[in-house]
Amino acid sequence: MSEHPESGPASRPIPPDVQAAHGTYRAQPVSFVRRGTRLQGRRQKAWDDHSGTYAVEIPRHIADTSVHPDFVFDAAAEFGRTAPLIVEIGSGLGEAVVHAAKENPDKDFLAVEVYTPGLAQTIQKIVANNLANVRVVQANAPEVLSTMLPAGSAAEVWVFFPDPWHKTKHNKRRMVKDTFAPLVARALAPGGVWRLATDWSGYAEQMRAVGAASADFENLHDGERAGELSPLTRARRTGVDCEAGDEPDTEGGWAPRFDGRVLTSFENKAHKAGRTIFDLAFRRV
Repeated sequence: MSEHPESGPASRPIPPDVQAAHGTYRAQPVSFVRRGTRLQGRRQKAWDDHSGTYAVEIPRHIADTSVHPDFVFDAAAEFGRTAPLIVEIGSGLGEAVVHAAKENPDKDFLAVEVYTPGLAQTIQKIVANNLANVRVVQANAPEVLSTMLPAGSAAEVWVFFPDPWHKTKHNKRRMVKDTFAPLVARALAPGGVWRLATDWSGYAEQMRAVGAASADFENLHDGERAGELSPLTRARRTGVDCEAGDEPDTEGGWAPRFDGRVLTSFENKAHKAGRTIFDLAFRRV
């Protein structure tokens, strides 16, 4: 199984921009708000019966979502084999990761989430589908990427529909920002892919800019879907989530919809609300 310390302080430096570096979650804004953690009914039963098998047990550092910086996830020991590892950050209720695991039995999946009921529901789905290639972990994503995962161990990292924090005063809490890209790059193997999706145009532009500014990544669709083909141009003209205007997006760089992403209930709500879906894909160079 995965390695972890018995006790005591960290024996190696804690990277900057992870919560453990600050000694408290309140020293730096995090990208999530903890919702209710209470489990009931089938979720409670799934957790009681199966979390020992499917939830990665990790030592904590500061709080119940922090990761002790000495803990290292051993995917080969956890899954009993060596296979490409795909990490989904913010897996929610597990719709995307469980669907992907069913469709790709030759790959292993790690679902990272802070919301306990979401993890329990993901475990329900894992058990219902008799899957052996999915594990869940309750943890703060930057710490998973910067210390828990061995460097270069992930074939892909997915960030689908993270909280947009759309009010300007809250933008600092967005997960995908300039300090997040190096953490993803560290976790990815050379040639690995970072996939993103959002239904907020402002966040989509920020994601695109973060990838473009990073020397660790190249846009797999650089220059594509610009002008009249751009989802950003469409969003500006509908004005659903941004100021309406006719100015076309000349930069492009948007990916086609990732066919490995199942249409979740969350994304379906976005479609019904008339929101534009943006996909991006960056390769680790």
